[in-house]
Amino acid sequence: MGKHATSPHAPARRCDGSAEGHAVPPGGLSHNVAMKWLDEVKWDAAGLVPVIAQEHGSKDVLMFAWMNREALAKTAELGRAVYYSRSRGKLWFKGEESGHVQTVHSIRLDCDNDVVLLEVTQQGHELGIACHTGRHSCFFQKYESGRWHAVEPVLKDPESIYK
Repeated sequence: MGKHATSPHAPARRCDGSAEGHAVPPGGLSHNVAMKWLDEVKWDAAGLVPVIAQEHGSKDVLMFAWMNREALAKTAELGRAVYYSRSRGKLWFKGEESGHVQTVHSIRLDCDNDVVLLEVTQQGHELGIACHTGRHSCFFQKYESGRWHAVEPVLKDPESIYK
């Protein structure tokens, strides 16, 4: 594409719902315009989209979760990660029980519009804990020699996180 060509895919979004590089007009956006970006997401049959949370500074992949339309809208509105818990059937405000809140720096949509990437700062512990096991990342197991090995330490006992 040329320098001024328009991409057929949705641009990356800022936490306020506007496209990166474009400011929200004074007085905000109308509800219809502000929520139109949600229509560009390819939701699955259950109305969900997979989400990857990546740490802002290190670029570590912290976790994988799901969002419904309301969770993605709340994440953009609040600037903090809000997921949809399939097991509980409700919104899950990351850190609501553990204190391990994720502050959202950017919201991106992949080239097929069917996976969301959140760039976050993990709060609540010196080295942010994203995993319910008390580890920095949910991806702490590595396949080697025919089996899975834990390769990241437990930073905080999960029993003390969830009371």
